[in-house]
Amino acid sequence: MAPLRSLHANFEVDYVLIYRFADTERAEAQESLGKLLQALARVGLAIEVRNGDNCSLLIFVRVASNSKLNNAVYQSRVKDWLYGIRAAEPDREAQNVLTTQPLTDAERYRIVHHMITSPNDEGGAGITPKKGQWKNVESLFPLHDRTFNKEWIRKWSTITFLKAEDLDQIRDHLGEKIAFYFAFTQSYFAFLIFPAAFGFSSWVLLGHFSSIYAIINGLWCVTFVEYWKRQEVDLGVRWGVKGVSAIQEKRKEFQHEKEVKDPITGETVQVFPATKRLARQLLQIPFAILACLALGTLIATCFGIEIFLSEVYNGPLKSVLVFLPTGLLTVLVPTFTTLLTGVATRLNVYENWETTAGYDSAMTQKIFILNFITSYLPIFLTAFVYVPFGSLIVPYLDVFSLTARPFAENEKQLTTPKIGFEINPSRLRKQVIYFTVTAQIVNFAMETILPYVKRKGFHKYQEMKSERAAKKGGASPSATLNDLPEEAEFLARVRDEAELDTYDVTVDLREMIIQFGYLALFSVVWPLTPISFIVNNWIELRSDAVKICVEMQRPTPFRADSIGPWLDSLGFLTWLGSISSAALVYLFSNDGLGPDGTPAMIKGWALLLTIFFSEHIYLVVRMAVRLAISKMDSPGMQKERAERFVVRKRYLQETLGDDAVALPLSGMEENITRATLEEEARQSSLTSSGPQDHFWSRQRGWEESAKVGAGMIEKMAPLEGKKEQ
Repeated sequence: MAPLRSLHANFEVDYVLIYRFADTERAEAQESLGKLLQALARVGLAIEVRNGDNCSLLIFVRVASNSKLNNAVYQSRVKDWLYGIRAAEPDREAQNVLTTQPLTDAERYRIVHHMITSPNDEGGAGITPKKGQWKNVESLFPLHDRTFNKEWIRKWSTITFLKAEDLDQIRDHLGEKIAFYFAFTQSYFAFLIFPAAFGFSSWVLLGHFSSIYAIINGLWCVTFVEYWKRQEVDLGVRWGVKGVSAIQEKRKEFQHEKEVKDPITGETVQVFPATKRLARQLLQIPFAILACLALGTLIATCFGIEIFLSEVYNGPLKSVLVFLPTGLLTVLVPTFTTLLTGVATRLNVYENWETTAGYDSAMTQKIFILNFITSYLPIFLTAFVYVPFGSLIVPYLDVFSLTARPFAENEKQLTTPKIGFEINPSRLRKQVIYFTVTAQIVNFAMETILPYVKRKGFHKYQEMKSERAAKKGGASPSATLNDLPEEAEFLARVRDEAELDTYDVTVDLREMIIQFGYLALFSVVWPLTPISFIVNNWIELRSDAVKICVEMQRPTPFRADSIGPWLDSLGFLTWLGSISSAALVYLFSNDGLGPDGTPAMIKGWALLLTIFFSEHIYLVVRMAVRLAISKMDSPGMQKERAERFVVRKRYLQETLGDDAVALPLSGMEENITRATLEEEARQSSLTSSGPQDHFWSRQRGWEESAKVGAGMIEKMAPLEGKKEQ
């Protein structure tokens, strides 16, 4: 088999392992390295070692022979077939397995990664970076295909909408998990065209807090979520990964409590009681309460300070002090979130999930709670606390006068006026605009520009550090000292890629889900929200491509058949949006002015009734949309039916033969003569026959049955029928 194009550009290297020994004794490092290389060689990988930066080695591996690769591919595809992922059985000759379906970059790298990391009992080397005896293995990654990357960025920068073929290329190169992210973002981007156009029309004609916009936006959210569910199925069939989540990868950190014999397979399996895990999962409740209290108190406190400084304080430096809450949130929210994420990670480990998919799903749920609080709580506080109760709460915000007291000239500047205080009705709209426009721009800068600046700064620091060490005579030998001329450029590129960060597609997925939440929950406040998002997402698709190609190591091409638990988050946000939009429309039904800071004009029964009807309308609409979409055909469903038909036809032909169900031709029938009838009577006299034998011997063949039936019809047909004839 000829090597793939990307392998030619990378000296046919499949993976690079970074072996770092800065904190390890020399003898121990050498012994550990020997075990590592032996483990890699044992599974059929060829190895080359070169110098790395900062007390590290670059270990290059590739599959040693085509036969070894063919066998690994065959085993992988047979496993898929046994789990129902592939409709047809692969060719039983391993050497022919790549003839019917060529090997893609993603499949090759995934299989080699499995050879390196899977346990010994599954035929792998069992290497887990930074764990146990492999603590010196810092990371492993495939190398970028620079030719593909340049073409990818060039092509995507010149087109508006991605085609199915564009997504297929991402799938073939980076794997289905990342391809699903780009497919979701592209579908979301295309779907935003309608709410963007309608939102602009609503902003011009209907204004803010329009009930018509709220209804159309809610219907759009439901339609998009249900459409994407169908799209996931279609893409899963198109990419051959439908149902791949059934193949569960066991976590090496899983700690079983006992071993039992599987009653079906007879195998000995490791078990951790589900009841005990459920008891541990119940700790999510106090975790959620802790997160709400910690982040909620922080955000509410900064919210109160911001209200006090912007609407109560009237002294020097007011224009500067109003940014104090923003600064506090910028510093403290990431700190609190990091601490709570650490707690969530420990809790997730304590729950002792058996599979990687279960672990990731549980972790996603916990992270979503934190993101929900930090992203949406400030707007909820403004919409449902400040606007309805501002006039009652603001007088008690004097407690925050400490933030401005050093700058105040007198006490009057720190005191809320007893009469004449009015809330700022435009505050909610400005806040929504900040989160849907300004925050998106800031996030783009933090995601793309900041990593580039950090990397350049780190390189400059390393150069300065090496220069100072060289002047003192204590510099370590340069990693490039022994590089051969024909390898120098390649090794320099590998060393650069080794310093890049690891790409995590869940981070980008989380951004899209949170953005969708703003649209579902609060776009009724500012109908131009979809326009901001459609511009942002066009840029986001291209910037994420650049980020993967330039700022990140090439990701390992893992498989997936959906966007995972984030799909549940979409459904939850859509449901909550039906409630929040109805509540906002009711509260601001007086030309968008709101309750004016006092709850006197709010009728509790009317608000609850509005929410009740809105939620139930959402449930009915969701059921109707789901039913309508299920009735529609799609390319994916057609392909699945076609594959199943081919499999059934092939099975029948192999087992029953081509003529097994063929109808006998009339020419092939035996002629009925006096001789044949006498021979049949003679045979019947030789064997005992019963009524059932006589029953089945009255008519010989389908032609005689047809003649007898026609005669019966002739005799029993009504007279009217005979006259017409």
